[in-house]
Amino acid sequence: MARTKNNSSTAKPEPIEVQLWKTADKLRKNIDAAEYKHVVLGLIFLKYISDAFEQLHERLVKGEGEYEGADPEDKDEYKAENVFFVPEKTRWPYLQSKAKLPEIGKIIDQAMEAIEKENPSLKDVLPKVFSRQNLDPANLGGLIDLVSNIAMREAKVRSADLLGHVFEYFLGEFALAEGKKEGQFYTPRCVVELLVEMLEPYRGRVFDPCCGSGGMFVQSEKFVADHQGRVDDISIYGQESNQTTWRLAKMNLAIRGIDSSQVKWNNEGSFLNDAHKDLKSDFVIANPPFNDSDWSGDLLRQDGRWKYGTPPSGNANYAWIQHFVYHLCPTGQAGFVLAKGSLTSKSSGEGEIRKQLIEARLVDCIVNLPAKLFLNTQIPASLWFLSRNKSNGKFRNRQDEILFIDARNLGYLINRRNRALAKEDIGKIAQTYHAWRNPKGKYEDIKGFCNSAPIERVRELDYVLTPGRYVGLPDEEDDFDFKERFTKLKAEWEEQLQEETRLNALIHENLSKIKFE
Repeated sequence: MARTKNNSSTAKPEPIEVQLWKTADKLRKNIDAAEYKHVVLGLIFLKYISDAFEQLHERLVKGEGEYEGADPEDKDEYKAENVFFVPEKTRWPYLQSKAKLPEIGKIIDQAMEAIEKENPSLKDVLPKVFSRQNLDPANLGGLIDLVSNIAMREAKVRSADLLGHVFEYFLGEFALAEGKKEGQFYTPRCVVELLVEMLEPYRGRVFDPCCGSGGMFVQSEKFVADHQGRVDDISIYGQESNQTTWRLAKMNLAIRGIDSSQVKWNNEGSFLNDAHKDLKSDFVIANPPFNDSDWSGDLLRQDGRWKYGTPPSGNANYAWIQHFVYHLCPTGQAGFVLAKGSLTSKSSGEGEIRKQLIEARLVDCIVNLPAKLFLNTQIPASLWFLSRNKSNGKFRNRQDEILFIDARNLGYLINRRNRALAKEDIGKIAQTYHAWRNPKGKYEDIKGFCNSAPIERVRELDYVLTPGRYVGLPDEEDDFDFKERFTKLKAEWEEQLQEETRLNALIHENLSKIKFE
């Protein structure tokens, strides 16, 4: 059974990010969440870069030690320390002093433009939406006061960390508020944490060709920092086709001090216009669109990435898998989300591609996820983990095995529509994977939860990768997906209807040619 968090009367006071969100949401009033998102996140970002600038500016003014003789208004001094240069009339104290003016929206828009002009890496990134008529200047002033107070409860040196945390929390809350409409820009934090905890990207090149708002990158760097590694040991590469989402990613990464110079945008997307054609990454971490039918597959029938079979033009799932494999180095690993139907589908050659991937010893682990984790879809989801070298020295040789984990009964309800994985759930799944692949790991099959299946068993089951088949759950409980079955039947019915219409037209045409005496 899914667990529901206990709401006791003795619960701890709400964290600052929760209190801030409630206040910000009250100020929203009748503004759509999709629009309001850019107002609030833009202000948080502006506060972050202003705080970072002011901290370095103070040290330059003092001119002590390495800063002796430095010019506080020299842009190169800030560039040398990866700090954005913030012109005087765009700094937070100046904007805060103007917060009660009727023209505050116009002042902030001008500030955003000035900051972009001084910092080429922010060109076309910052929102300029503050002077819109539906945004009441009084409410905007209230938001400025709210953001001004973010750092007041923490030491000044921690204000950047706190701002980054608030930014990330607000991304999730806006995704919840928008629901299906725009939920695709945000992968639930618990899913990102699970992918990162399982892959352990301590060092190397991390790639996400459908990076959304950049959560995979943020969590990868946080993972390295939490495990006392060197954040500089990893570099990130990404691509996003939605420009609005790409802007969120650039701000999300900048507020964390993460170099986003290799996070690219183009509206053609990764298949038609691969921004990192020559990249061979150590890790791929991604959450591509589920069952995407509009991926221009007809234009890419002969593409060199389809080493294991040409994916159907009506579904991009197996195009994404092969795109990920193409971008892995010889020892690379991938962890990504896909619709659960990808584990069993045999339509349009998908079953044959899955067979080839398995026989090539690329599939390392499959995780069946709980329902209701994702904000923009109710389609059941799974995690795939691939490894280009399952016999390498870093882990034990597991070439002829695949680990199956069924995690559908884990997690707790956030509300009636959404569920999340708790820290202990993430730990249980990740530790199972690590115990299985590590040379000295103490792994054991657990009926109903995990099973290490030999390739022979996978062949016996006709290359179906549904975890329930292997961990001991009834087939019908694990395999049946009403929505997927309904969609398939609807497509078959529409195809039959088109054929019937074509035949009727043909009969009518022939009858009209017959001459009766």
